[in-house]
Amino acid sequence: MESSYTTTKRRPTVEVFAGRLSIGGGKPISVQSMTDTKTSDTEASLYQIRRLASAGADLVRLTAQGVSQAQAIGEISKILRARGIGLPLSADIHFNPAAAFEAVKYADKVRINPGNFVDPARTFKLHEYTDEEYKAELDRIREKLVPLIGECRRFGVCLRIGVNHGSLSDRIMSRYGDTPEGVVESAMEFLRICRDENFNQVVLSIKASNVSAMVCIVRLAVKAMHREGMEFPFHLGVTEAGDGDDARIKSCMGIGSLLVDGIGDTIRVSLSEDPVEEIPVGRALIDYVESIPASDIEEPWLREYDTSLKSSCTEAPRVVGYDMNPEDFPNDCIIVEGNTREMLAGLQSLNKEYPADKRPFTVIKVNYPTGMSREEIMIRSSVDAGRLFLEGYGDALWLDAPGLSKQDNAAISLSILQASRRRMSKTEFIACPGCGRTMFDLHDTLAQVKKATEGFPGLKIGVMGCIVNGPGEMADADYGYVGAAAGKVSIYKGKNCVYKNVQPKEALDLLLDLIKQDPRIGI
Repeated sequence: MESSYTTTKRRPTVEVFAGRLSIGGGKPISVQSMTDTKTSDTEASLYQIRRLASAGADLVRLTAQGVSQAQAIGEISKILRARGIGLPLSADIHFNPAAAFEAVKYADKVRINPGNFVDPARTFKLHEYTDEEYKAELDRIREKLVPLIGECRRFGVCLRIGVNHGSLSDRIMSRYGDTPEGVVESAMEFLRICRDENFNQVVLSIKASNVSAMVCIVRLAVKAMHREGMEFPFHLGVTEAGDGDDARIKSCMGIGSLLVDGIGDTIRVSLSEDPVEEIPVGRALIDYVESIPASDIEEPWLREYDTSLKSSCTEAPRVVGYDMNPEDFPNDCIIVEGNTREMLAGLQSLNKEYPADKRPFTVIKVNYPTGMSREEIMIRSSVDAGRLFLEGYGDALWLDAPGLSKQDNAAISLSILQASRRRMSKTEFIACPGCGRTMFDLHDTLAQVKKATEGFPGLKIGVMGCIVNGPGEMADADYGYVGAAAGKVSIYKGKNCVYKNVQPKEALDLLLDLIKQDPRIGI
């Protein structure tokens, strides 16, 4: 029997086919991952893909930074099919249109990034375009994209338009700035060309490492597509989420908030860990969202999300059981509880009833029974409470879960508030999940950086495996550790490269020296 969620009226989408996988069109939400092996290492890639297939992945993406890697995907696909594994494969393209034209011969899906498919590598320099100059740039994009669309049509391959907040082209940044509107326009420029060519085998992906930005931008994109009569399916994910609990909470909060709205047809929980670890988290998230009773709102993705009506409390939200207790609640306190849809409706009514300066102290309470695992509670509370704090509601979080220790309760609660950027209580790590482009041992390096810098609350540090993911992808970070070439690392402050192509053994000390000069950390 289908859940009430899946039978709710959802955003209508075209159905896209990636090999044997259907995306959109009301089909089940699929879960995907990406290999972190060198694509040219056929045996290592095959081994990881088989493990991902066994874990329940519906699609696997591999990097194709050049033509040879695209051809390797063809060999990998051939061997998989010979072994009876029909898992669809997606080719990930950055900076190299030639690789896309080669990959389309072998892959079931090809991902291109509007920020670097045609536009050159970012210089972070602004240029004043006249309307004629800007139109000429769009014509240049069309000249490159239309032939690729033709090849996708010829080989029966679907196209993923994948925009990352941190990889906007200099052209988009010059006209729109680093804004949600700029991210959406970057996607819409490519989608309009697909529509004009009557090519509907397209999936849209818009990601950011900042969960709030990711949710906001996706909602804006859905509205923009609706205005222009487009119905493409969505791939959801929080990019560079990192590892451990924080990464799971960020991903579940961002992806889950949108799934509750009825937005999303395929997802990836990006973890800087073994890719196989991503699959059970994605499955558990989908299962939970599909158990939430259906909304009465006919088109939730089109409603206004007014985050200006926040609580009257100007302080960062508190955690019940950690820095306050129920007996400390103000007399006019209002406790909001229930499932995420019910709580959202109650908070919206509360904001309509009270002016902003008279709104009562509001506690968001989420309840979980004994017997529920720590990971289940973490995933569910990231959706239930995280969604609400993400939208600016709540003065306190009350995670009522008897099965959790006080320490775990506080840790999960503080991570939810951190992921929503409502209370920064520790260092924030923005780290890519790794792929065939990664220039160093990502898992080991991330662990070293975290150990050395975990004592700087509120500081955001990026750990990026290659120049594709840095410095642009870590645009939200204060400092960055970026793989620059084989055996070389560059250290960034914001978007500025301070130390270029240094040895990894020196890089961490240089990063720490740079951080210690920051007046915010008080050293």
